[in-house]
Amino acid sequence: MAIIAVFNQKGGVGKTTTTLNVSASLGMLGRNPLAIDLDPQSHLTLACGIGQLPADKSIVEYYRNNKPLQELIQHSPRDLRVIGAHPELAKVDALYGKSASVTGKLKEGLEAGLAWDEAPVLIDCSPMLGVLSLNAVFAADRVLIPVSADFLSMQGVYRLDAALRVLEKPLKRKIEKKIVLTRFDTRRKLAFEVYDKLKQQYGDDVCDARIHENVSLAESPSRGKDIFEFASHSRGAQDYGALTMELLQKGFFE
Repeated sequence: MAIIAVFNQKGGVGKTTTTLNVSASLGMLGRNPLAIDLDPQSHLTLACGIGQLPADKSIVEYYRNNKPLQELIQHSPRDLRVIGAHPELAKVDALYGKSASVTGKLKEGLEAGLAWDEAPVLIDCSPMLGVLSLNAVFAADRVLIPVSADFLSMQGVYRLDAALRVLEKPLKRKIEKKIVLTRFDTRRKLAFEVYDKLKQQYGDDVCDARIHENVSLAESPSRGKDIFEFASHSRGAQDYGALTMELLQKGFFE
């Protein structure tokens, strides 16, 4: 079971879009992934067509009452397995932030209830390095970092990389990561400059596949559909299919 945290401290870079569409792509390839919404905004839960769940049917119930994660799995209309979120999840930081053991809680739940499951797990993180995101990083084998093709987002990668390196000490291991450029607009010189700079800094950690600016990618979440169901022939579907194949070929989900 490979566990992937999809994380960036900057909002609006495509974390939820990437989690949804890479999960959908893996599902189409027969990998039967599990997507976990660990963001109180619940955007992944909504985007995959499940709708707003009551708190006791969401991952909130695991943190609040230790309900086994496998009992919280929902199925999207496309049969994607999802553990949904709820706005009550925002209280986790306040309730458990002072507990030294809380950072390992998600990892414990995954190992206890889903260790038998060989399918990949993708975790859509909130854009804050708080209790929830630390739970995801501590549980994850690897981190996938979506970065929009702009200057501020690139600066955010540098800060996130520094934060991940700090976390490697308590984890006692190197955090393997891949960076994927999103909202890539070929009409803008800056987009190519950002890609080149990231490639110079991080080398093979930067994916060759890039997610181009695409109207269908922006519209599909509002319909509760992944890009392959909403617009299977769109540039967005092509890009996320290419990204998934690249990550598979590089052993990212093993």
